[in-house]
Amino acid sequence: MSLRHNKWYLVFQSQQPQYCTTEDISRPETWTKPQDFFETKPSGAPRLWIDYHMIPIGHCLVWHSQVPRWAFRHDSGNALTRDALLARREDPIRTVVGRYKGRIKGWDVVNEALNEDGTLRNSQWLRIIGEGSEDKQYDYIENALLWAHEADPNAELYYNDYGIETSKAKCDGSVAMVKHLKSKGVRIDGVGIQLHAGLTSPSVEGLEYAVTSLAAAGVKVMITELDIRTHTRGYRGADISRVSRQSTSDPNAAAAETQKRLAEKYAEIFPVLLKYEKDITRVTFWGVCDKTSWIGGSPLLFDRNYQPKEAFFAVVKVAEQQ
Repeated sequence: MSLRHNKWYLVFQSQQPQYCTTEDISRPETWTKPQDFFETKPSGAPRLWIDYHMIPIGHCLVWHSQVPRWAFRHDSGNALTRDALLARREDPIRTVVGRYKGRIKGWDVVNEALNEDGTLRNSQWLRIIGEGSEDKQYDYIENALLWAHEADPNAELYYNDYGIETSKAKCDGSVAMVKHLKSKGVRIDGVGIQLHAGLTSPSVEGLEYAVTSLAAAGVKVMITELDIRTHTRGYRGADISRVSRQSTSDPNAAAAETQKRLAEKYAEIFPVLLKYEKDITRVTFWGVCDKTSWIGGSPLLFDRNYQPKEAFFAVVKVAEQQ
């Protein structure tokens, strides 16, 4: 069934302008090519978003995953120097952000740069550009934000990560990074809490701590990739290459008990989001229906036929009670 012709989607979407994130179609692997040639394929997306009164969010410009190996190497196979890698990243960021200037509301400029303990991930970006120096460890993040801002001064700029709501150390690391960037005069407008939840996590306390800590740091807080895993595979944002979709003998209906627990978890999460609605500027689900979910199972509000599930009505009930 076409999404744009589904009655539940149209009812849900038409209530107010909705934010829409590009998910996989504009990640670096889709627009980088060897020999510094790059192209921006998803040119039709902004027009579709505007037609359906959506507010587009670009995702993402710098990530340690889904980046081709050649991006960090010379044609000879040797690793790029710090300056060479900065130059190789600068052109695509300026080109992509510049191409959509005035049409993209904001960009997830840097994605998943932190470890669970709040330190910076030991990525190629950090190893080459940071050069092992504490003074330079944030340089690749600072430069990416600077280039994006210069390409479109009116676009909002975000940092996006998972686990901020389950790891106090990671949340504190995010706050420390925001404060560092602001102290350097680098523009950062918001931090995205992906919120790839499970049936038993995060806790209400953990989610509240994340929202209030980031808001106190002076940035907008966003829930950017909301879904709830209904199976036991603990893959998260950084493990996307390991994910294989789970199938069932009956793809249209998970076990009744699982659906009940899914609805209960959504009903636990949404009161927190509404409690802090002054700090949370948007809530974006990572997919519309279970059929196209990146993790499979039954993580979303709509089943594989775009029909609302028990979880959908649980969320509506929470909203009605506020």
